[in-house]
Amino acid sequence: MSKIRDEVRRRIPRLTMSLVITVIFLIISFVIQQTQHLLPFSQIDVPGIGQNMSSLIIIITVLIAIIFLIRALSDALFLGDILTDILVNRLGINEERSPKRAARELIYIIVIILIVTALSPILGVFVGGDVGSGIQILLTYLALGVIIVLIYDIGRTLYRVIELKVESFADKLSNIVEEKGEG
Repeated sequence: MSKIRDEVRRRIPRLTMSLVITVIFLIISFVIQQTQHLLPFSQIDVPGIGQNMSSLIIIITVLIAIIFLIRALSDALFLGDILTDILVNRLGINEERSPKRAARELIYIIVIILIVTALSPILGVFVGGDVGSGIQILLTYLALGVIIVLIYDIGRTLYRVIELKVESFADKLSNIVEEKGEG
């Protein structure tokens, strides 16, 4: 139990700092985007990219914010797993790990959809033009890939649960048939 307690003590401050850093970088990106015409490096075009320097800085700050947001989500999901275990134990439900894992992954899918749906317009505002739409498309495809992996794992987990239930049913049925045949 102390291992989980230590992990919670380590993750809560990390979650808080990741969220704070995410907000700071999003504010920096927003300020740069709003004052882009006043900044001297907005006139400098970056060769090979086709964007000015301020657009590149906006993209970098948004990407850093996304990295810290992903880190915060990782910690939040871990803490959510612990809270789910505590809640299930308090309710007196003794489930197998597999159905609980499939339910968690379904929740992860919903959270991913909500986050991508919320981030997509924000990225469109902060990073305009082709780069912004490219990041939106990349984010959508990345989320789709993660969702496909989670759906595959849910299917595999449910298959395993159903397979065990069917084998148990077949064993009981064969025992009944054996008893009828002997009697």
